[in-house]
Amino acid sequence: MYDVAIIGAGPAGLSCALNLKLHNKNVIWFGSRSLSRKVELSEKIANYPGIPFVSGAKLNENFRRQMDQMELEPVDQMVTLISKTRRGFMIQADNDIYDAKSIVLAVGAVSAKGFPGEDRLLGHGVSYCATCDGFLYKKKTIGVFLGDARFEHEVEYLAGIAEKVYLFAGYKDCSVPYHNVQLMTTGIKSVEGETKVSHVVLTNKEELPLDGLFVLRNAVAPSKILPGLELDGPHIVVNRMAKTNKDGVFACGDCTGRPYQIAKAVGEGNVAAHSVLEY
Repeated sequence: MYDVAIIGAGPAGLSCALNLKLHNKNVIWFGSRSLSRKVELSEKIANYPGIPFVSGAKLNENFRRQMDQMELEPVDQMVTLISKTRRGFMIQADNDIYDAKSIVLAVGAVSAKGFPGEDRLLGHGVSYCATCDGFLYKKKTIGVFLGDARFEHEVEYLAGIAEKVYLFAGYKDCSVPYHNVQLMTTGIKSVEGETKVSHVVLTNKEELPLDGLFVLRNAVAPSKILPGLELDGPHIVVNRMAKTNKDGVFACGDCTGRPYQIAKAVGEGNVAAHSVLEY
């Protein structure tokens, strides 16, 4: 049982993890060691106090150096579900389960709205985790929406199980060299089915029969990770102490709303950490 699970390895998640580590809390921190891609691609950051005119790549490098000094290492797994338990929370990440007394959501601004029908059929043919649910589709026909090249190995895993994989890539130069993987040139318009996925409608209005659809994005929308979480549009509603409407759940950074600024995210991560300590 961890004291806290932090989801997200951007500036807000890092700030929260650093502060809780300094207070000797038992933390599990989910995210990639490459940290925030949005920060990494920033050409010049001019408004971060104390570090004038720094590139995003250099700032991330400094962040990683501090992580190493503090012996902090994120767990590179995708969190797909958080459930309340009698003692705290259960976190499902890939095909592993973790327990924590409290939660900090620092998942960034999740821009993907999802496909029509995706929410309704989640758990009924729509999955966010290849290693969790791939075994259900042995010798079957599936679709995979791939939002980032870092998940290509999961397509390879699914290709070794399924009879046929239709691959929808959300980026250029995608290549998964398996004989049963077909890279699609049209996109997904909607996910269809009565009680389970039966097909997807493509952007050219054609229907493609499927037994299941795996949606592999960089992040899962907060409302899908934790049902019942109060939102204002795409943003998590918090008070000044980073508290959400769920007792023991806190949020910080871009996922709580504008401005989408590194300095704001770092400050909110600090606030969330101290709220966790009080909790």
